[in-house]
Amino acid sequence: MFRLSKLPYSNGALAPYISCKTLELHHGKHHQAYVDTLNALLEDDAMADFPLEDVIKDSYGIPARHKILNNAAQTWNHDFFWQSMKPGGGGAPLGKLEARIERDIGGPIAFRTAFRKAAAAHFGSGWIWLVLEDDTLKIKTTHDADLPPVHGSTALFTCDLWEHAYYLDYQNRRAEFIDAFLDHLVNWDFANANLEAVDVQLSEAA
Repeated sequence: MFRLSKLPYSNGALAPYISCKTLELHHGKHHQAYVDTLNALLEDDAMADFPLEDVIKDSYGIPARHKILNNAAQTWNHDFFWQSMKPGGGGAPLGKLEARIERDIGGPIAFRTAFRKAAAAHFGSGWIWLVLEDDTLKIKTTHDADLPPVHGSTALFTCDLWEHAYYLDYQNRRAEFIDAFLDHLVNWDFANANLEAVDVQLSEAA
């Protein structure tokens, strides 16, 4: 049985950029609902005791398991989103990512411009990601519950573009939410740790 992950900070820790009320609803209601629905769907299912990543991988592309995939993927996406933020985060890229963003995207200003443009252009619900794909950093968006690992990419951080992620605080002003995310919330330590994990895997495989 899957359980709702704890937030890595208090409900009020990201205010004023994400309010306590938004986190109470987003984490405590929306995220909880994905976990509860997934558990109900997996009752008496052979995958009930599988790791979440395996449920996603083994359900992807199978029409009969589409509802399972959606709820498993949204559970994973939200777990990843909470870790992608921290109080006092945001600002210019740090650590290894600073050099990689310079190399692959053209520097922090080009990164910010491209990230904001991709988020604004994304139609409807979904997610925006910084990913590592073929040893190159890329900004990607996915619709609904879709996520990079099933496409062979490694997610470094994500921001939720579903309206419930920002509507209480920003109404329809998604661009302001993205600015707040980039300026004050991105957890560069988490993103760098994900990049470092890939580098370690590659060095061990060499």
